[in-house]
Amino acid sequence: MTKPARAHLLAGLLTVALTAGTLAALAATVPSGAGASPSWMPMLGWRNADCRVPAKVPGQRVPVVLADMGAFMAGPMMGGRSMVLSTGVRTVPAGRVTLVAANRGTRPHELVVLPLPAGQPAGVRAVAADDTVDESGSLGEASRSCAAGEGPGIAAGATGWMTLDLRPGRYELVCNRPGHYRAGMATELDVQ
Repeated sequence: MTKPARAHLLAGLLTVALTAGTLAALAATVPSGAGASPSWMPMLGWRNADCRVPAKVPGQRVPVVLADMGAFMAGPMMGGRSMVLSTGVRTVPAGRVTLVAANRGTRPHELVVLPLPAGQPAGVRAVAADDTVDESGSLGEASRSCAAGEGPGIAAGATGWMTLDLRPGRYELVCNRPGHYRAGMATELDVQ
């Protein structure tokens, strides 16, 4: 294969990777009561978990996307990080909030809510020898596929959720499975 042909092949593969990232972002917009995941998800290695998040959840609904692009697509597409945790909102009013965590990655994830100390940005907690952060003071966890509360992890293509009463303050949303926080799975949520 010639050098120009290899360059065109590489450009094509990059286009496929970027398209997959776009599809991951689109997956987060699928209405949570819609039932099965979009038909293209299994092509990207995502299981069709057919999770049905209740159409009405207590308080404000906050969508959260948990994603890893696997070894194939990690790196530049995600700002050099191999995993991300993101939400469509940065600030919510105090009171009842339901965090709906959609796993758009290739491996199990979870969502843990931790108070964020004043002046500390998200993503800089000390990581222990077991490659997790201290969950002391956790306000809740969503780690069960297609259900609320704690479990063994939200499977690829599945959704989990939790409802919390949040006071004004700063919170850090994290995936605390070994290595995931260090790989970039943390973001801030402010409650006013």
